Amino acid sequence: MNEEKKSGKIFDVVILRRLFGFVKPYRLQFWGLVGVIMVSAVLAPLNPLLIRRTIDTEIATGNYPGLAKMLALMVGVLVFQAGFQFLNTYTSGWLGQNVIRDIRVALYDKILNLRLKFFDDTPIGRLVTRAISDVETLADVFSEGMASIAGDILQLVLLATVMFYIEWRLTLISFAMIPLMVVSTYIFKESIKKSFNEVRNAVANLNSFVQEHITGMNIVQIFSSEKIEYAKFKEINAQHRAAHIRSIWAYSVYYPVADVILAAATGLIVWFGSKEILNYSVSFGTVTAFVMLINQFFRPIRMLADRFNTLQMGIVSTDRILKLLDSDDYTANNGNYTPATLRGDVAFENVWFAYNDENYVLKDISFRVQEGQTLAFVGATGAGKSSIINLLSRFYEINKGSIFVDGTDLHQYELGALRRRISVVLQDVFLFSDTIHNNITLGNTDISRAQIIEAAKLVGVHDFIQRLPGGYDYNVMERGATLSVGQRQLISFVRAMVNDPKIIVLDEATSSVDTETEELIQSAIEKLMKGRTAIVIAHRLSTIQKADNIIVLDKGEIKEQGNHQTLLEADGFYANLHRMQYKEVVQ
Repeated sequence: MNEEKKSGKIFDVVILRRLFGFVKPYRLQFWGLVGVIMVSAVLAPLNPLLIRRTIDTEIATGNYPGLAKMLALMVGVLVFQAGFQFLNTYTSGWLGQNVIRDIRVALYDKILNLRLKFFDDTPIGRLVTRAISDVETLADVFSEGMASIAGDILQLVLLATVMFYIEWRLTLISFAMIPLMVVSTYIFKESIKKSFNEVRNAVANLNSFVQEHITGMNIVQIFSSEKIEYAKFKEINAQHRAAHIRSIWAYSVYYPVADVILAAATGLIVWFGSKEILNYSVSFGTVTAFVMLINQFFRPIRMLADRFNTLQMGIVSTDRILKLLDSDDYTANNGNYTPATLRGDVAFENVWFAYNDENYVLKDISFRVQEGQTLAFVGATGAGKSSIINLLSRFYEINKGSIFVDGTDLHQYELGALRRRISVVLQDVFLFSDTIHNNITLGNTDISRAQIIEAAKLVGVHDFIQRLPGGYDYNVMERGATLSVGQRQLISFVRAMVNDPKIIVLDEATSSVDTETEELIQSAIEKLMKGRTAIVIAHRLSTIQKADNIIVLDKGEIKEQGNHQTLLEADGFYANLHRMQYKEVVQ
């Protein structure tokens, strides 16, 4: 949570350099934007100067043709300024949106390649905040950040120069209120910075809470916890509201104060200017121009507070995004071995593994499953069965030992080539909110509809899919909510089969279905495993009796192994598990 509360430096050179590195593809547009802002700053004093001349020269002398020309010139300047304002607004917005698109793509690409351990330790809501809210903040850096600040400062310098050039006494009188404006602006900036930090923290908490509880809504409703969770949400939402109200309060106080200070400065100009007009030492046009100039001078000062806060928030967001982009918590893909196919020979040699680098969940594991064989793992929950399949696909890295596929160390394989040749069917099948077709192919255009239908017929699910509205184009909704557990499981078998893997991994594939569906799934499993190396994890021992080898795990260690009959005769861990399950069936 510490990073959520960080304020950041306004001019962190390292972060700014990294941020503007994303601007390189659009450097022409960026420098064009800088040019537009600079020209707009130069144009700012023109109309007050033209009005001064119009009043003192054309109106005072009754030169109506000259007055018409000056009015036309002022209209031309206004049109010119409006054109540059359009270019400023459009170019800054265009630049910001293109840059954040590139950053968001880079961020998502990074997230896709992070290893699973990162997601074990990082709340999903916080990642959503990084990819959405933090990236969106950067758009304002380009529309109201560095370039605009530079333009405001240039405009202040030009206006001050022009004012001193016209009448230095009026300039000093009008600048008498600047210290008050600067102090109030600074207080406002600090107040807004604090409230923005609170808002950002509250947004992250809201994202995490909502994401987590919507995902687990079935648990909330099963245990009738709606009122409790509603109360929790109200509290978090109230913190979010309070943070926003504090920022609103700061704006509500600052802008009226700024208007009063500006009015005081204008009043000083009118008071002193009127006396000088009566003394014939200052013209009426000069006083009028000064009233306009002081308004233009104070406006950038008021805007600078917002711009500095925008830039500061952008620096903080950039820092958090860069930390994610710079994360090395990913699976190193240094291998280049990409075989056309695999035989399916898998060997673990003295493998040790821990999720937190301290408490080993696998201890000195060694086994081998040869091409076309079926290896099964059994054991109590937490014995380390699922960890083995996670290591085989390199979702996690081992601490010690070696893993070989077809005699080649796992790290020598190109990661994508390895994972494409190993299909994993999990107990908790995840389906995206998309069609059955797309959930099977996962976007792989090399897989045709004919291949999908062939695999579905082999698994025995084709007729069921055809009965759905739209058939293979039926949208299963988020997480496959419109399908039963068994139906989702069968679709996952089709997904595995269309890739024609040489190694198939089944993790508790029948533990959550009824007996009738289990028979259908068992039939699909037999077809899926035919001619392939299979690694099966199951609680139900009836599903693995035909396995070539069964390994019994307990607390991360291999206790015994052999085929079904051999292990029963040994009367050890496996036989005990078998008796317990048989007793459950009898009861």
